[in-house]
Amino acid sequence: MIIEKSPLKGLMAVEWVMMAYLLATSVFIMVTYTSLPNPGMMVWTRVQALLVTVALWGVYRMMPCRLTTLFRIIGQFSLLSLWYPDTYELNRVFPNLDHLFAGCEQTIFGCQPSLTFSEVFHWPVFSELMTMGYVSYFPLFAGVAMFYFIWRYDKFERATFVILTSFFIFYVIFIFLPVAGPQFYFKAIGVEQAAAGIFPDLKDYFGLLAFKEYDPQFSLTIPGCQDGFFYHLLELTHAAGERPTAAFPSSHVGVTTVAMWLAWESRNRWLFCICLPFAVLLFFSTFYIQAHYAIDAIAGIFVGTAFYFILRFAYDFIKK
Repeated sequence: MIIEKSPLKGLMAVEWVMMAYLLATSVFIMVTYTSLPNPGMMVWTRVQALLVTVALWGVYRMMPCRLTTLFRIIGQFSLLSLWYPDTYELNRVFPNLDHLFAGCEQTIFGCQPSLTFSEVFHWPVFSELMTMGYVSYFPLFAGVAMFYFIWRYDKFERATFVILTSFFIFYVIFIFLPVAGPQFYFKAIGVEQAAAGIFPDLKDYFGLLAFKEYDPQFSLTIPGCQDGFFYHLLELTHAAGERPTAAFPSSHVGVTTVAMWLAWESRNRWLFCICLPFAVLLFFSTFYIQAHYAIDAIAGIFVGTAFYFILRFAYDFIKK
């Protein structure tokens, strides 16, 4: 390990972003404390995030090198597993908006693609391709980040700043825009009503659920080949942290779009060409498995593109 000659003394840019998110949501918790089901646990989550960040910064200060820099970034990626389900706990205080988005979907397409897509293309091979695309989400953006660490280290911090800050902005959107997605909303209202274009306003239905961890009784059965390898992987990812939240815009598509722009920026055609098929599959899989409305996925492309250019500019401006 080569010790850096001019180590960073303070926090990395993305760590400051995490701290800002932690502080802002802590204020939100204090303001809505009596309306939240688990405010004490949410505060403890923030204490854990703070301790992890400070500990990894301390390790880096003792041995400032590429490896400890990587540990700091991995730490922030790992904390996403806390921040994602946390958005559901926070947006419970607002009324659900799925009826508006399902209605918009019906107006645009004349149907619900999340219902018809899997019904028309139901073959096991196609199903496995879709679920493979969906579960490739984490390997895809993590793989792009690791490519920058190994082969474009001078741009590694900026690349991970863009990816991770995109997550935090998405999470802010999800807090104030509570949309659960077809898998939860259609289960609540009944698939027959959804297919008929009837979308009742559930108001605070999801906010009142005793939803401490993923419970299949509150969501539709994932369509596709239930004996498939990737289908089982998808079930495991849902069981690990899925919640009735974060539907619009699709962060899966948005962050994948950010990763694709970074792959293009790397000027490595192999990286881009390897990632592209998985990104395409992921786009369609979001509404094939009924996790999102089609408009969520479409919006994810535009929002992800905007985040890439804005955050890349913001990072360069900060570092000047």
